[in-house]
Amino acid sequence: MASDMTSKELEDKYFMKAFGRDLKIVKGSGSYVWDENGKKYLDMLAGIAVCSTGHCHPKVVDAICRQAHELIHISNLFLVPGQGELAKELVEISGLKNGRAFFSNSGAEANEGALKLARIRTGRKNFVAFVDGFHGRTMGSLAVTYKPAIREPFMPLEPKCTFVEYGNLEALEKAVDGDTAAVIVEGVQGEAGVVPAPKGFYEGIRRICDEKGALMICDEVQTGIGRTGKWFCFQHTGITPDIITIAKGIGSGFPMGALVAREGLTFNAGEHGSTFAGGPLACAAALATLDVLKGVLPDVSKKGEILMKELAEFSPRGIGLIIGIPAGEERAKKIYDICLKNGVIVNCASHGAIRLVPPLTISEEEIKAAAAVIKDAFKQTA
Repeated sequence: MASDMTSKELEDKYFMKAFGRDLKIVKGSGSYVWDENGKKYLDMLAGIAVCSTGHCHPKVVDAICRQAHELIHISNLFLVPGQGELAKELVEISGLKNGRAFFSNSGAEANEGALKLARIRTGRKNFVAFVDGFHGRTMGSLAVTYKPAIREPFMPLEPKCTFVEYGNLEALEKAVDGDTAAVIVEGVQGEAGVVPAPKGFYEGIRRICDEKGALMICDEVQTGIGRTGKWFCFQHTGITPDIITIAKGIGSGFPMGALVAREGLTFNAGEHGSTFAGGPLACAAALATLDVLKGVLPDVSKKGEILMKELAEFSPRGIGLIIGIPAGEERAKKIYDICLKNGVIVNCASHGAIRLVPPLTISEEEIKAAAAVIKDAFKQTA
């Protein structure tokens, strides 16, 4: 039924007030998107690190369309086209020898699955996570997410979680005990403003988990699938986790998530499930995405270095193409507005940081064009 109301008017009347937004994006191609008035933007956010191959990559679009003509959905009561092939790919690129994958529809669901797997295989109930860590908004993933503003209104939460300072191995050693099923950690705290793990932190977590019989869960939802210059952020260290969780960039924008667990960690029949997870369209999108990124991955670190160099005067931090620039809360909002006005989309993360997570397919020319606008915005707000 046609409506004379604008999208904003319809949202104001019928949609729950969970988001604050005004701009309507209607088209995307490569590193660019267009709003409903035809204005073009260079997208340095990529759907929050989701559109890893850029917007509407032809190989991904073709894979989804071809699969849609064959089969859109079949429940997990049957073998699903592409599911086994994708599981094999993820296990192989993860390096978790003889590991197994399980699919979900989002990063929060992937983390829910990881928490369940850790609980049922260890027989322990509690978890340790980190201050400023973000793992999702479902009840279980929220329990291990630190931000008080989004966690505390829903308390009491399960599972029980102890939070320790990010990077503090001494505090972690005290927090992990015989009731700890797992420690869950991000290699870069993206929502916190892009804060990379200190050198030796992952190795320390691995040692503590091994000594105390807890599992190590690496949340690779934002950092995985090539974002840091390797398939997964933990691969920059010398450790192997017990479980990794994946989402965001895996499907180039198609909703998809996964967990991969090492040999000996698996769900048995009836212990976990999902109607939609790992459906034919999601698997087609993910397989095409991985195929594209195999050719892109070798250049991600170089692109990140170019972006960091272009913005060096503002003390950027990050790894690969996940970069944060400290600005301060009020200044960050002004920078966002100036960039948007000048056709570049950036993101205000926590603690007053500007977050940049562009498509991994972005060109060097596009990086320099975006950097010029961002530098000007920083200088205007100095």
